[in-house]
Amino acid sequence: MKEINHAWDGKMSNLACATASSTLLLNTQSRNTNFLHTSSARHGKIKSMASSSPKRETDPKKRIVITGMGLVSVFGTDIDVYYNKLLDGESGITPIDRFDASDYSVRIAGQIRGFSSDGYINGKDDRRLDDCWRYCLVAGKRALDDANLAKQVVANMDKSRMGVLVGSAMGGISVFSNGVETLLQKGHKKITPFMVPYIIANMGSALLAIDTGFMGPNYSIASACATANHCFIAAANHIRRGDADVMVTGGTDAAILPVGLAGFMACRALSQANDQPQKASRPWARDRDGFVMGEGAGVLIMESMEHAMKRGARVYAEYLGGAITCDSHHMTSPQPDGLAVASCIMNALEDARVSTEEVNYVNAHATSTPAGDLAEIRAIKKVFHNTSHLKINATKSMIGHALGASGGLEAIATIKAINTGWLHPTINQDELEDEVTIDTVPNVKKQHQVNVAISNSFGFGGQNAVVVLAPFSP
Repeated sequence: MKEINHAWDGKMSNLACATASSTLLLNTQSRNTNFLHTSSARHGKIKSMASSSPKRETDPKKRIVITGMGLVSVFGTDIDVYYNKLLDGESGITPIDRFDASDYSVRIAGQIRGFSSDGYINGKDDRRLDDCWRYCLVAGKRALDDANLAKQVVANMDKSRMGVLVGSAMGGISVFSNGVETLLQKGHKKITPFMVPYIIANMGSALLAIDTGFMGPNYSIASACATANHCFIAAANHIRRGDADVMVTGGTDAAILPVGLAGFMACRALSQANDQPQKASRPWARDRDGFVMGEGAGVLIMESMEHAMKRGARVYAEYLGGAITCDSHHMTSPQPDGLAVASCIMNALEDARVSTEEVNYVNAHATSTPAGDLAEIRAIKKVFHNTSHLKINATKSMIGHALGASGGLEAIATIKAINTGWLHPTINQDELEDEVTIDTVPNVKKQHQVNVAISNSFGFGGQNAVVVLAPFSP
């Protein structure tokens, strides 16, 4: 979402004197010199990694495996249905009907319909909760069920070593919006006592912990659209450090509301292809005009390999590592050359102890914005000098951009690719940018045995987060 192009309308004021001007010039030259030295060092490090084959982690207490997955998506809550629709190249982008958007310049989204929390949330709480937390609870509990960690199973486990780390970019935005409306129309005495608890971003993790009794690390990370990947990395590090054996982790967001849509419209971030909603999200296409809002939740169960093996858990994949960096460039636009993203990918591979030749699949951030798509391609090319073996795809081309949940939904797609040997297509791949010389799996699924995969997520504020996933081998 950080990929908006802004024209800088202001002009620099006249410098007070020639001395001030000279000082500014000297500082700028010094800063540029330091940047070039840093860039050179980073590129050297990237090249050295390409020729190395690091030894991976062997300690079963520090190896992290994925034993459960849960989601709420525009394609429902069943993971196989979700991935099969992705493989079929089906678009979930439709006209918005949750509210009257007829006067909006953007009237399309990856809106979830027919969502039910039956069996996961009691009726009273379900009526009060923001959709953001409803999605979180359902995805989290489905992930626990998938990992065979239902309440009766964990009753005899050490819950002080089981934690929750589910983040959100926007938090309880509908509760906030409704609260403001109540304040203006009815006065402060009519504000619900649930307003503050259901707004704050940590409430998803808190509610899951309250329901499950997990007493280990529990908090939320908010890093815009890089949120879920930040959570994965932090959760894995808790296990590596010995703070926990099990972490429930991912991202959730539900911002397809008047205030959410209007806010992104004001940023000029969204596609206005209202007449062709299924073609609106078109990553890397020359005529792309912005991203399409989505929503949902994606949650993984991470465990130490030792803990998972002791309880005989089924393992979907292994988390090898991850990294975070910051562009330090602009609130909403990416660094055009993609250097900070390249550094993030490089650091993630180093953390994972993986060489560049081992990676043969990238689930790209690829939101369909003019600036962001190319910045990511440039970053990938900086790291993977030979891209002939590489395939990249964009899940957002079909489900839209689910903000803080996007990394969670894309991690699940990546793991399903690892498990099935099939990559879902990137749809709407017509007339691509000349710089896009990597196989984007255009329009039709492809068979591809994944060796090592990376999943990219980037967000407003220049937040970058990359995770590395691979098939599990004991």
